[in-house]
Amino acid sequence: MTAANARPGAGRRKWVGLAVLGLPTFLVSMDFSVLYLAVPHLSADLAPSGIQQLWIVDIYGLLIAGFLVIMGTIGDRIGRKKLLLIGGAVFGIVSVAAAFSTSPEMLIVSRAMLGVAGAAVMPSVLALVTGIFTDQKQRSRALAVYLTCFMGGATLGPLVGGALLEYFWWGSVFLVAVPGIVLLLVFGPFLLPDQRAPQAGPFDPASVLLSLAAILPFVYGLKELARHGWQWLPAGALVFGIAVGVVFVHRQRHLEHPLLDLRMFGNRTFRSALTLMFVTGVVGTGTLLLVTLYLQNVIGLTPLVAGLLLVVPNVLMIIGNLSTPSLANRIRPAYLIAGGLLVAGAGYLIFTLADSTSSSMVIFIAMCVVMLGTAPLAALCNHLAMGAVPPDKAGSGASIVQTTAEFGLGLGIATLATLGTAVYRSNVEGALSAIPPDAADAARESIDRAVAAAAQLPAEQSGDLLAAAREAFTSGVHVVGIVSAIFYVGLAVLAIRAFRHVHNSHGGDDDTTHKDPETDPVSDAALATEA
Repeated sequence: MTAANARPGAGRRKWVGLAVLGLPTFLVSMDFSVLYLAVPHLSADLAPSGIQQLWIVDIYGLLIAGFLVIMGTIGDRIGRKKLLLIGGAVFGIVSVAAAFSTSPEMLIVSRAMLGVAGAAVMPSVLALVTGIFTDQKQRSRALAVYLTCFMGGATLGPLVGGALLEYFWWGSVFLVAVPGIVLLLVFGPFLLPDQRAPQAGPFDPASVLLSLAAILPFVYGLKELARHGWQWLPAGALVFGIAVGVVFVHRQRHLEHPLLDLRMFGNRTFRSALTLMFVTGVVGTGTLLLVTLYLQNVIGLTPLVAGLLLVVPNVLMIIGNLSTPSLANRIRPAYLIAGGLLVAGAGYLIFTLADSTSSSMVIFIAMCVVMLGTAPLAALCNHLAMGAVPPDKAGSGASIVQTTAEFGLGLGIATLATLGTAVYRSNVEGALSAIPPDAADAARESIDRAVAAAAQLPAEQSGDLLAAAREAFTSGVHVVGIVSAIFYVGLAVLAIRAFRHVHNSHGGDDDTTHKDPETDPVSDAALATEA
C-alpha cells in the first residue's frame, strides 16, 4: 500500500470535494451581511414599514440559529450529503424568489426560507468535511479552509453587495448565490460521500417543537434587548426560551434516541472547545460593534471607509487560519491556542492607547493584533470539537458547534457592547447640564445620537458636546479593551488545562489508542470520557 493510499484524505478527489463544500459555506455566510447596503434601495422599491425592514434583515440569522440543531440531527438520519443538496437547492430557488420579490411580505418569507435552507447547509458541510478527511493533519487543514470560506463570506458580503449595487438593482445581491449553488448541485453528487448514522433511531417531533420554542424566542429576545435595551416583550421571550430549554434538556436526558445527545458535553475536549468559541464570540462581537462606532463617531470615518479599514484585520485572520495547521505540526494545540490568545489579549490592551483625538491607526493596529492572535483558536477549535464527536453524531455535533457560535455572537452585543455604553453614559453626564434638554437626552442614549444632536446646536455648544461625547465613548472603549484582555488571559489558561493532552502531531489524546482511520476516523470520540 502506498503512502497516498494509506492516507485517505490525501486524494485529489477529496480536496476538490472540499472546494465544492466551500461554495455553500461562502454563500450562506455572505448572506448574513450582503444585504446591509441594499436596505435603502429595497426600501425605496418595496416601501416596507420599520418593523418589516427589521425582519427582512434579521429573520435570516434568527431561523438559521433556530434550525441548526434540528437540521444537524436530520442529516445524521437521512444522510448529510442528501440534506446538503436539498438545502442547497432550496437556497438557490429561494434566492431567485428573494431577488424578484414584489412586496415586503414576499421578501420576509423568502429570507425566512433562506435561513432554514442555510441551517440545513451549515452543519452538513462541517460534518462532511470532518468525515471526508480522516487523517488528522489533513482534517486540520481542511477545517482551516472551511473556516476561511465562512469568514471570507462574512467579510466580503458588504463589499460584494456594494459592488453589485453600483451597476444592478437590489435583487442582484441574492442572485449572486445562484451560480455557486448550481456548481454544488452539479458536482456534489459525484464528489461527496454519503454519510449518515447507521442506527439513528426514530425521530421525535416533540423534541423538534421544544427546540424551536426554546431557541427562537431566546435568540429573538437576545437580539432585541441588545438593540433597544430593556423591553418587556423581548425580556419575556428570553425567559420563555430559557424555560422551554430546561424542558427540552430534561426530555433529551430520558429519550433512548434524543434529538440532541447531551452525553457529548461529558467529553472535556468538546466542552472546552465550545467554551472557547463561545467566549471569543462574545468578546469579538461586542468589541467589533464598539470599534465601528468609534471609527465613525469619534474618528469621523464614513461607514464605507471604516468597513474597508476592518477588512485588513479579517484578511490577516484568514491568513492566520491557513497558517495554523502547519504551526500545529510543531507546537501542541494547547500552547498554540494559548499563545495566540495572549497575543490577542495584548491587542485588546492597545485599545487603551486610543484617545478621542487620535487617528484610526491605533485601533487598526489593535484589531490586526487581535485577529492574528485569535486565528489559532478559530482554526483549531472546530477540529478539536469535531474530533471529540463520534462519527454517527457528526451532524448533531456540527450543529452544536455552530449554535454555540451563534449564541456567542448574540451575547457579545448584549454584554460587552452594553458595558461600553454604560461607561459612556456615566462619563458623558457631567457635560450635559449646559446644553438643551432634548439634546442632552439624545446624547445620553448613544454616541451616534450625540453626534446627530450636536449638529443641531450652536457652534460652541456643538463643539463642547462632541468633545465630551467622544471622550466618554473612548473611555468605554478602554474599559472594554481591558475586560476583553482579562477574558483572553483566562481563556489561555483554560486552553492549556483542557488541551494539554492533545498531541501536536495528530490532534489526538496522549492516552487514546487510534484505530484504522477507515473504520474509526474520529479521535477522542468516547462519549463517556469525563474531565
